[in-house]
Amino acid sequence: MAGIADVARLAGVSKSTASRALTGAGYVSQATRARVQDAAASLGYVPTTSAVSLVTGRTQTVGVVMPSLDRWFFAQVLEGIQDALVERQYDLALYGAPPESAARRQMFEHFLARKRFDGLIAVGIEPNARELERLVAFGKPVVSVGGYDAGTNAVSIDDEAAGRIATDHLIGLGHRAITFLGGDPDGRRTSFGDGRRRDGYLAAMREAGLEASARHVQSEVTLPGGYGAAVDLLGDRRTRPTAIVAVCDEVAVGTIIAARRLGIRVPERLSVVGIDDHAYAEMFSLTTLQQRPHQQGRAAVQLLMWQLDDPGAPTHRMYEASPLVVRNSTASVDDAASAIVGVGHRP
Repeated sequence: MAGIADVARLAGVSKSTASRALTGAGYVSQATRARVQDAAASLGYVPTTSAVSLVTGRTQTVGVVMPSLDRWFFAQVLEGIQDALVERQYDLALYGAPPESAARRQMFEHFLARKRFDGLIAVGIEPNARELERLVAFGKPVVSVGGYDAGTNAVSIDDEAAGRIATDHLIGLGHRAITFLGGDPDGRRTSFGDGRRRDGYLAAMREAGLEASARHVQSEVTLPGGYGAAVDLLGDRRTRPTAIVAVCDEVAVGTIIAARRLGIRVPERLSVVGIDDHAYAEMFSLTTLQQRPHQQGRAAVQLLMWQLDDPGAPTHRMYEASPLVVRNSTASVDDAASAIVGVGHRP
């Protein structure tokens, strides 16, 4: 296998010049850089991480911290991060563990404390355990993906605006009995961003003079969680809403499945809005607020690289657009119609 000495010999330069040309650390003329790169290509030379570190003082590794790998949002963000890092020839060190778990405590106290990375991207970190502040205390650049930033560079959608727009859409269709479904009222199991979505719902209801009828029904923020909570909510005809703002698309899809099993037609008898534009949204013709987590992952890498190149630069938050995508899960309210449709019976 060719080494840096072989590349330097073929290019007719010193080893230090060859290293600078291949790593970008220090000045090298464009002609010399091209000659060294051509020599490296012809020999099949690939700089090792340890060799680059000796020259640049960097590990060429970015740490990524997230609470879950089995949910659509986190998987999409991770894919975007990985794609952007591969383009820049950076390695990725993934640290994933559920909040408040022994594995997560060990992750912070041992693995992350070793600081074998140039910077960190924290995805979906919650304020309760002050974890983001602990990451910042490691002294490495940090970028947050999600609603909570603790003064770091950050990228997210405007979750409060998303909740408001979803609710305004239903109000504009004539709905007044609108329930917000998903998350835990005391906040311990509700993510920071999900709480902001609920705040947007409440603000829209208040501005429309519907504050007295605002209602939050908790559920786990998953498809089965949404389904279970919706079965209970929709099963009581006396208190059944005409519309639901789901905290995310997974909860919204669970709601639609529950409605179908109860014989409640969507959108004729129940309108449902989600937030995310999940991969399942089109399949269920779900009206939703779109976000692009893959793009958020790529944007987080860009923010981190800017910070690595200029540590003194001011931090800022990058908001990704979240347009309303109207499909067939919402319709104008029909106050005269019954919500239950009997088998074989047309209303």
